[in-house]
Amino acid sequence: MSNDNEAPLPEGWEMRTSRSTGMTYFLNMYTKKSQWERPEAPADPGEIRCSHILVKHAESRRPTSWREENVTRTKEEAMDLLKSYRKQIVSTDAAFPDIALKYSDCSSAKRGGDLGMFGRGQMQQAFEEEAFKLKVGQLSKPIETNSGFHIILRTV
Repeated sequence: MSNDNEAPLPEGWEMRTSRSTGMTYFLNMYTKKSQWERPEAPADPGEIRCSHILVKHAESRRPTSWREENVTRTKEEAMDLLKSYRKQIVSTDAAFPDIALKYSDCSSAKRGGDLGMFGRGQMQQAFEEEAFKLKVGQLSKPIETNSGFHIILRTV
């Protein structure tokens, strides 16, 4: 229980009043779970939704994709490609889903890069850490995982 209404709440939380008791409680806007104690950290969204563009290279965990039977590009070439895709998206010369559909080495390319909803522990660690840091609508910097290089767009 808290009466401290002055300080702003961490991101993702909302202060509510119980209809039955009249007491203040706090609602996680992502998970819709409530608690009596005032939160001290931003709300964990539980699950998020992202799209991504993956560029594989010869050292990728599986250097093959729906686009190429055998990926032979170097890590540097893969990073350069990904940076050029990101630049096109940021400058609005191309839309994220269009680039993903044409160039992503992930099978999610068919869905414009959409990975659907996922929670913690479902993606490779570097990917997950970056994805959960992003705000909705935000585009990541290039991220490296065992699969290759990614740019991530947080959608939900």
